[in-house]
Amino acid sequence: MPSAIPAAGTIPWRIRDGALHVALIHRPRYGDWSWPKGKVDPGEEWPVTAVRETREETGMQARLGIPLPDATYMVMSRTGRPDEKRVRYWAATVTGKPGRLAHEVDQVDWMTIAAAHSRLDYARDRDQLLAVAQAHQHGWLDTWPLVVVRHAKAMARSDFRGHDDQRRPLDGRGRARSAGLAPVLAAYGITRLVSSPSVRCVDTLAPYAAAARLRIRTKAGLSEEGFEVDPTKAVHHTHRLLERGEAVAVCSHGPVLPTIMTTLVEAVDPSLPRHDDVAGLLTEAAADRLVKGEALVCHVSGRGDRARIVAAERHLP
Repeated sequence: MPSAIPAAGTIPWRIRDGALHVALIHRPRYGDWSWPKGKVDPGEEWPVTAVRETREETGMQARLGIPLPDATYMVMSRTGRPDEKRVRYWAATVTGKPGRLAHEVDQVDWMTIAAAHSRLDYARDRDQLLAVAQAHQHGWLDTWPLVVVRHAKAMARSDFRGHDDQRRPLDGRGRARSAGLAPVLAAYGITRLVSSPSVRCVDTLAPYAAAARLRIRTKAGLSEEGFEVDPTKAVHHTHRLLERGEAVAVCSHGPVLPTIMTTLVEAVDPSLPRHDDVAGLLTEAAADRLVKGEALVCHVSGRGDRARIVAAERHLP
């Protein structure tokens, strides 16, 4: 049986003179034009790979946007055995100035959709190109992320000797997950952090806050205790995040998350061809209350009254 090789990459895009352009790479070893991509390192999460490989191959720092169609194809291993390679892709915008190219890439070209369609060497790569072009046409390409996080695993209540449950800390697994969550949030360019004041929630976001030099804003209405007193506060805070329109991660608790997710379901763009898939994913996440340490990424187009969720994805620990 062929083994599965996980890989990830991006389709970098930008607007120039009113036209959509995408970036392709040329690899002299293969003489081909394709998207920046590469294998997932052991223990690495897909979004982190996509950003890392884009930076290594093109010198560009990418911020992930909407997920795009996967590509699955067969490759030959060094032993001559056929392996299945699965590549997950995201649309991506570029931040900062470009750096040096990887040794296996000798050229990066920005080109129009029509030029890219002609230049790409593999038919499978045109699936992502078509998805980017269609998303741009419908106004679903330029998005910002709203990431809902369930706090990582905490010390068991039976083992906690304190009297205030809000002070119950993460355990060893929880601290490891909070550290692993930091590069995932970085891949989406999170610039605002909101949390329940409970230690286990704040500490779930703390490694990313330290790395990105961000302050964590706490909201009592996102805590278990505050939610029990007034569940409408969680709805209010969710609406405020949609109105503000800033790349944000919000961390809360299992009992609070179904209300947050139900509020987000109402914001799914009704004109999406896959409306039921996106709404269904959020509804399923609400029923699961997310997994401890999970990050659910909502890609939002527009702000305020025009904020609409156009895609969503789940990243489990």
